[in-house]
Amino acid sequence: MKFCLSLILLASFVLVFASAGLAQNETDPVLRAAKLRLQLIDVQTKESELQTRAQQLDEDLKPENIERALAGIGSTRPEELREQRRRQLQLEKDRVLAQLQQLAKSRADLESAIVTADAEAYQQSAKGSPSSQTFDMLKAQYAAVPGWLAGILAALVSVLGLVALIVFIRRR
Repeated sequence: MKFCLSLILLASFVLVFASAGLAQNETDPVLRAAKLRLQLIDVQTKESELQTRAQQLDEDLKPENIERALAGIGSTRPEELREQRRRQLQLEKDRVLAQLQQLAKSRADLESAIVTADAEAYQQSAKGSPSSQTFDMLKAQYAAVPGWLAGILAALVSVLGLVALIVFIRRR
């Protein structure tokens, strides 16, 4: 019986602290800044890949390279094939350039958000000890837990308790 009670308590603590930890991560400026930095690295990587692709498309758009790409294809109208290939490459280059513009805007927004998060983290560290702030945040989060969520957690704990009780009874 002690085993079942221990299992029920363990399950309830895991559920409660996991939900509180997830909620706290979103409000901590240090963690938010770190997450934003990871997003910035991702944007910079994509931007670098697209710049490489744009350079390759510039090279492919040269008339001699279009000619070389279509050298093995026989046609009665090679001019039309070359023009079609040039249009296709130009459309792809335009899409790549548009994506590069979007990524540049995203990069600028992320850099701005990182500066803001760093400033908030600095202000928070200047206010006082993070442990008291964390405790205050946790207290506020538990006070704001909706009733339906508490009901779901209670039902889950009850089901886990019943499962543990059944396992315990069958072992005897």
